Amino acid sequence: MSSSTVLVATRTALEDLIGQLEGDALGLDTEFLRERTYRAELCLLQIASSRSAFCVDPLALEDLGPLRQPFTAAGTVKVLHAARQDLEVLAPGVGAIAPLFDTQIAAALAGFPAQVGYAELVRRLLGHELPKGETRTDWSRRPLSAAQVEYALDDVRYLLPLRDVLTAELERLGRSAWLAEDLHDLVDPALIVVDPDKAWQRFKGVRDWDAGRLRLLASLAAWRERRAVSRNRPRGWVLDDTVLREIVQSVPRDRAALARIPEMPEGVVKHSGDELLALVEASAIDDPPPPLPRRERPDPVLVARTKRLSQVVQAAAQDLGLAAEVLATRKLLEEIARGADAAQTLHGWRAALLAQRLVAVL
Repeated sequence: MSSSTVLVATRTALEDLIGQLEGDALGLDTEFLRERTYRAELCLLQIASSRSAFCVDPLALEDLGPLRQPFTAAGTVKVLHAARQDLEVLAPGVGAIAPLFDTQIAAALAGFPAQVGYAELVRRLLGHELPKGETRTDWSRRPLSAAQVEYALDDVRYLLPLRDVLTAELERLGRSAWLAEDLHDLVDPALIVVDPDKAWQRFKGVRDWDAGRLRLLASLAAWRERRAVSRNRPRGWVLDDTVLREIVQSVPRDRAALARIPEMPEGVVKHSGDELLALVEASAIDDPPPPLPRRERPDPVLVARTKRLSQVVQAAAQDLGLAAEVLATRKLLEEIARGADAAQTLHGWRAALLAQRLVAVL
């Protein structure tokens, strides 16, 4: 088969493709690059219907507008595997894709590892071994060979059969409602677009910092996020995490102090030093700043509570044949151990299943 027969690279061919996308489900996958940009660059889009499979070349097309209708049609389920990054990279061109079926989420609820791969599912559920020959392909280079196109199409050819098998298994297990809840959460816009004002929440180990430093962390992270978006550059290219954290910890008051921060780029001091110092000033941290909290040994009471909670989750997961992290991550269990409401922290079917049992061992 010639790669040109399944590689859509013109507006006319794309519009002709729409007529072949009728049905109750479509399989979708993407290939993209993001090493040098904030927003991932969509390099290839793979689509499968019950009748055929195609690759769409977004680098050869002005826009993907014709795909907006089938990708958002309420009567057509879009089937993806580990969908979050695909949804993010497709959103600028086609909008919010819905309704969704994520084969990785469904597989986790059926007893597979939480992060089970697509090829592993195809092998175990459908008995096909997928080739690995093009795993290092640079999908931004053209032309694509027939072998590369066929490799890319394999990533969608089996999505609809996987959906059928997993749907039947979850119905057998009585977990269809669980899947519906988890898929509903998947379309949360907050999972696709980062709110600059919440970007500071990516940083770990800051819970016990003083209020002034937390204000500074939030303002610096928001400044960096907005600049990265406006320039379409990775946030680390604007300001590295380690450098940003050191600004918050050391609280520099002038350019000289800013420049002394280890690994601080000269260009950042030269071009953005005044902005960064203004953020420090606005954070209203005392001069000298309060000492940073000492890194102490974990609270034994908190550790013991978390361990008891984890034992409850492990036992429930074993009874259900699930990976424990599918029920509750350690981070959530630590929040509950610190006093967070178990039902609100877990919510949905997980709360109904676990909340009372968790509260009982606190």
